[in-house]
Amino acid sequence: MQILPVAFVCLFLAVITWAQRPQHCTSPPLLVGSLSVLGPKGDLGAYGKYTYDALGRRVRFFEVGSYKNQSFQVDLLMLFREGVLYEINWQNHTCTKKALKDHFQPLEVPKNATLLGQVILGGSSGFGQGLLVNTWAGEVPEIEAKYMTTFTEFGCLPVSTLYHTEKTGWVVLSYFNILIGIDDPQVFFPPPFCQSAELAGTTDFFGAFF
Repeated sequence: MQILPVAFVCLFLAVITWAQRPQHCTSPPLLVGSLSVLGPKGDLGAYGKYTYDALGRRVRFFEVGSYKNQSFQVDLLMLFREGVLYEINWQNHTCTKKALKDHFQPLEVPKNATLLGQVILGGSSGFGQGLLVNTWAGEVPEIEAKYMTTFTEFGCLPVSTLYHTEKTGWVVLSYFNILIGIDDPQVFFPPPFCQSAELAGTTDFFGAFF
C-alpha cells in the first residue's frame, strides 16, 4: 500500500530537480543596452550602445574606442535580413555599405552549449545583493570558433561572452544597462545620404569592429 506514495514522492523530487537545472534559453527579441568590447592583447577596446531587434534581424551599434592605439568612433547598422552593413559617418555625411556574410545570431544559449555552472554575481547573504547567472561553453565548427557565454537565470539576459577564432583571437563582450523593448525604431533606417552608397567589400560581425 505504500508503493504508490513512495513512487509519487520520487517522481515529484525528480521533477523539482529537473526544474531547478538551468535550461537553454533565448533573450527577449527587442532590447536596448550598453556594450563593451575588448580584443586580444588590448589592441581593441570599445564602449557604446546597441539596439537589438531579433524579429527584424537587425542591430544598431554606436561605439567609441581605440584599435592599435588609434581612436575611433563608429555607427554601425547591421541588416542581416538584407545581408547589408552600413558604416555611417555623421561628420562627413558619408556612408560605407558592405555585404554581411554572417547569418543573424539571436542572443541565446545555443542548443549545443554545455553548462559550466551556475553562480551568484555579487553577494548571496541577502535579497537583491546578487545576480543568479548560468555560464555555458561550446563551439561553432563551421567557422572553427569557440565561445563561453553567461546569461541571467531569470529573464535570459546576456551578461558576457568570450569568443575566439583564429582571425580575431579572444574577444570579450560585456552587456549592461539592458532594457526590454525599443524606444526608437527609426535607428534601423539608414539616413538619406546612405541611399546612394554602393557595395564596397564584405565583412562579418567581428570584422566590423576591427
